[in-house]
Parts: sequence; C-alpha cells; structure tokens
Amino acid sequence: MQELHEAPLAPLTTFRLGGPAARLITATTDAEVVDAVRAADASGTPLLVVGGGSNLIVADKGFAGTALRIATQGFELDGTQLELAAGEVWTDAVARTVEAGLAGIECLAGIPGSAGATPIQNVGAYGQEVSSTITEVIAYDREAGETVTLSNAECAFSYRHSRFKSDPERYVVLRVRFALEDAGGLSAPLKYPETARALGVEAGDRVPLGQARETVLKLRAGKGMVLDPEDHDTWSAGSFFTNPILTAGEYEAFLERAHERLGADVTPPAYPAGEGRTKTSAAWLIDKAGFTKGYGTGPARISTKHTLALTNRGAATTEDLLALAREVVAGVHEAFGVTLVNEPVMVGVSL
Repeated sequence: MQELHEAPLAPLTTFRLGGPAARLITATTDAEVVDAVRAADASGTPLLVVGGGSNLIVADKGFAGTALRIATQGFELDGTQLELAAGEVWTDAVARTVEAGLAGIECLAGIPGSAGATPIQNVGAYGQEVSSTITEVIAYDREAGETVTLSNAECAFSYRHSRFKSDPERYVVLRVRFALEDAGGLSAPLKYPETARALGVEAGDRVPLGQARETVLKLRAGKGMVLDPEDHDTWSAGSFFTNPILTAGEYEAFLERAHERLGADVTPPAYPAGEGRTKTSAAWLIDKAGFTKGYGTGPARISTKHTLALTNRGAATTEDLLALAREVVAGVHEAFGVTLVNEPVMVGVSL
C-alpha cells in the first residue's frame, strides 16, 4: 500500500483538475482498501474514494483528508458469470468479455473509469445499463463495519442512480458480479436506435459482438467520449448533465416553453420514463438554449464534438469549469424552465 502526502489529484481525474490531497493511499487488495477505510473512519479523517477519476470534480484547493485510490485487480470468468475487482479498468473488462464471446455489456465499451464505479452511477450508454447484468455487489459497509454482499434488488438501481449514490458515505465497492449471456458470439438485442442505424440493422436485432463494440467505440470517439490525451474534447467527465425526467405537468410546461421559443412544429426528444413521467435530452436542451458545440472563450468550454460534455482545454481551473456549468444551467432554465443536474461527483465544490 503506497502512501503519499500533498499528492496531486488532478492527474487522477479525466478532467485533469483539482488541488492536492493531504494524503493519498493506493490500495491494491481488498484487505488494503478495508484497512484504509477503517483507519480513516476510526480517526475521523475525511475520506475520498478514487477509482478511474472519470466522474470527479475536485476543488482547486484540493482535499483536506485521505484520498484512497482503489487499484485492485481481478477478472474472474466462470461460464457466463463474471466477477470484477473494483479497480479493474472498465474498458479493458468489456473488451475481454467480448473476446470471450459473452454479451451484455458490449455497448458500454469506451466508458472511462473503473469497474467499482459502474454500480454507483448505474452506468449506461447506447441502450445498456449495468443494472441489467449486475447480480451482486460486494462492498465494505462503513456503518456496520463489515463486508456485505448486496443483491441487484438491494442496490436499488434507477436511471443513473443507486443505493450507493443515495448514501455515498456508507459503502465502498470492492467487487461487482455480472450475469452475461452466451448468444453464440452475437450481441444482446440492440436497443438504441443510433447504434442500430450505424450497424444497418433494426432495433432488437443482434450483431456480432466485436462489431457492436467497435461501432460503439466509433460513435463515442466521434463525440469525444473516448479518452485521448491529445484531444482536449476528451478532457471531461463525459456527459456532464443527466437527462431530465419530468412529471406530466412539468413536461407540458416544458413543451409550451419549447413551442414559444422554437415554434409549434418543434418536437423535443421524449421517452417514457415510467409512472407518467417523460425523459428528455439534456444535450438537446443545451443546444437549443444557445450553447452549441465549442461554446465558450475561456479555458473551459463545451466540447466541439458534443454539447453534453464540458471540457478543460488544457489550462482550466475547477472554478473555470464550474462557471461554465452554472452559465449553462441558468441558460437552460431561463429558456425552458428545466433545471439540469450534474452527473459528476463534486468534491469540495457545488453548482
């Protein structure tokens, strides 16, 4: 277990932003993770758990506590059952399942970060969510002081949310178990229209696993959503805002505002979200509110490839990024009456 003091956190995040941690511990086994968490809790030291850093926004002043970087490794495949250590690189794990001929997470290719972060956010893209394949999550319960195994139902998954996200100080994910599918080398049925169109098939069809993965990677790369150190459009946290889910009344009010602003013939994106609610597109809202690709003149700007990504152009500070985010939130609310919610975790800052 490695320990550093006044250690920079910016290099551990995809935004490359944020000040130092008073103490940085890198744990390579589950036992080291648990020991570090217990020690911090026993001493009352603030704890920041860091995986791949793809969903973190750290204050410029840094973190006055212990940052615990989880660097555990473990990829265990038993038939169609997969167990990943929390520190496994997610994109590599997806590639290995595709090589093994197993379907279920192939459309989650290219998402940066670690395996342990996927159940927290209920990571999803291109028609797949990890909640569809996760069977159990093994975590250290800081409240109970013991390691626990939570079933899929106990994880309380919903859109970009989970039990872990609703109670962020309680659990530290150690391992994640998945049930995948052997479909003879074919993907799971494609649910996302953009993916199906790119593959020249219909929604619901299956395609060769490798073809599905490569197509998703190309789609993501075209939006700056695959990490590339030379491309500042990827110095981001991917989608900065979640897609708003509106009640029937909120959606009617939103439609009225949209028609007033853009014309009665405009139909905003709308997807059923259960219980009479409707999900609309944050990217559409941002664009139609006037924040187009490349918006901004400072060191933090909207991606030139995707309006949903806010980016560090190389010399930004966290405050530069937050100023841009606040401008976008205020502009969308003024235009459409909808309040955008950030997807990344804020450490020492807020919108």
